[in-house]
Amino acid sequence: MRKGIFITIEGGEGAGKTTLIESLRLYWAEAGRAVMTTREPGGIPIAERIRHVILDKDHTAMDARTEALLYAAARRQHLVEKVVPALERGEIVICDRFIDSSLAYQGHARGLGMDEVGEINRFAVEGTMPDLTIYMDVRPEIGLQRIGSGDSREVNRLDLESIAFHTRVREGYRILLRRYADRIVEIDAEQAPDRVLAQVLALVTKRLGGFLASHVK
Repeated sequence: MRKGIFITIEGGEGAGKTTLIESLRLYWAEAGRAVMTTREPGGIPIAERIRHVILDKDHTAMDARTEALLYAAARRQHLVEKVVPALERGEIVICDRFIDSSLAYQGHARGLGMDEVGEINRFAVEGTMPDLTIYMDVRPEIGLQRIGSGDSREVNRLDLESIAFHTRVREGYRILLRRYADRIVEIDAEQAPDRVLAQVLALVTKRLGGFLASHVK
């Protein structure tokens, strides 16, 4: 039985996931918690190399199934090399994206099928799933505008997709919200960052407060 807590942050492009994750890290670190933040795809050297292949703007010819398989491969290596050891140490692990991204992006938006992409990823994660997933909801036009006007990160291949694609991604997440209501909770990501943080902290306390108090040092 793992000692730590696994929290994943999901959402479309420009939802503010990076800002929220850093705020959560600071909050729990200041409270004396052992907390590790990471991202998908990436987080370790092998997965970061796969990330570069997936997100490179020159790789627009990439087949949808190839994309799904690369994400699953990066996920597997990241999980066994970084996430699972941290959970076994009793840390709070906060990950920017996990299996739900593949279901929403490749399963729904790319049209591969959520069940089909889910099978690939069930093999990859081998039963390791988040204790809680925060879905940060933002309208695609707002999220992409944030990236274009104020987000400091480099524009990647997914950012160049059409509004229709990003709308399908959002639809995919809404399907997941209904399907996994016991694990995924929606937050309005169009609010100010401090309000988002306050709501997420209240949510985590409500859902995982007892577990936090008894299992994480």
